[in-house]
Amino acid sequence: MSNSVKPSGVRRLASLALGTQKSRENLSFLVLAVLLLAVFPLLLDVFRLNLIGKYLTYAFVAVGLVLCWGYGGILSLGQGVFFGLGGYCMAMFLKLEASDPASTSIQSTPGIPDFMDWNQITALPAFWVPFRSFPLTLVAIIVVPGALAYLLATAMFKRRVGGVYFAIITQAIAAILSILIIGRQGYTGGVNGITDLKTLLGWDIRSDSAKVILYYVNAVLLLGGVALGLSLVRSKLGRILLALRDKEQRVLFTGYDVATIKRAVFVLAAVYAAVGGAMFTLQVGFMSPSFVGITPSIEMVIGAAIGGRSSLFGAIYGSLLMNFGKSYFSEEFPELWLFVIGAMFIGVVMLFPDGLAGIDVGRFVRGVKGLFSRRAKSVAPPGGIVPHEVASAPTMPGGTP
Repeated sequence: MSNSVKPSGVRRLASLALGTQKSRENLSFLVLAVLLLAVFPLLLDVFRLNLIGKYLTYAFVAVGLVLCWGYGGILSLGQGVFFGLGGYCMAMFLKLEASDPASTSIQSTPGIPDFMDWNQITALPAFWVPFRSFPLTLVAIIVVPGALAYLLATAMFKRRVGGVYFAIITQAIAAILSILIIGRQGYTGGVNGITDLKTLLGWDIRSDSAKVILYYVNAVLLLGGVALGLSLVRSKLGRILLALRDKEQRVLFTGYDVATIKRAVFVLAAVYAAVGGAMFTLQVGFMSPSFVGITPSIEMVIGAAIGGRSSLFGAIYGSLLMNFGKSYFSEEFPELWLFVIGAMFIGVVMLFPDGLAGIDVGRFVRGVKGLFSRRAKSVAPPGGIVPHEVASAPTMPGGTP
């Protein structure tokens, strides 16, 4: 009889734990929604709100990294590639809208972007033509980075390439794309990127009201991405991803197509990054290769690691903290800010391996108390007698205790 009770008791405890975790995640989602949709807009002016919106575009990348790296165990050091491709797709549409014949009448070839005219290009390149259409641009923001991620994942995962080798390959691709964009100045704007982006379908995106609206669009899209991520990690696929991260061989031996699963989550992470890049272009007003290369890709990983690579919400807060620290320290300590960011990353990884989201507050407090108690014992007088015990000891005849 006891054997028949135990499994039911275990199932009951498991369901209670799962329900508690789900409630905690729902509460975290509500807190995040209130913070993004109410607190920030009420407390911050338009400039600061636009700055927070810029930071939130990196949070898209962090959410994708949680799914790809935190749950799937796939570390990508090239997410800046997909962030940049999404941003460039949006920038190409905006630049073509700003380069109408009337606005470019002083050019040698009116109707094309200014940097093409400077480089003696006399006709719009064929791969730019689809970006005259806004619906095709929206499709390209998803399809172009997703297709690149699909090809890369197929080539790597089908050959069982993973771990540090995959991370190095993605880093190399980030360097290659950055060099390619800079080298093809006549087609991409070169090192300056695509600048002077003014309107979206005739709507001035530089006005204060536009910046507020774009912030809300950005926040709603991010919340939608978090909701999608939560539904994924709560599903069977989420449990398979955790198993892949911890024991890939066992998952392979149970009959699952490991390469297909890893490819799917990697493509999803690339799409998250691309959407963030497109929103970055809309809110900042330009896109350049400085957001595509190795350095921004590593900074994106650092933000996710600081917040917690296994927490969707922690990764968002980590991205906000990382980019705020980057802005602050680069202004106050322009020569040292890279070292400060690196030290912050190393400190969090060493002290809190699960990121800020994995901090057990009670355990942390107990650890601090234990540290102070050990220090108090270390300064006690020889013999183990502390001063208050000497003062309270009974006095013997003759005045000696």
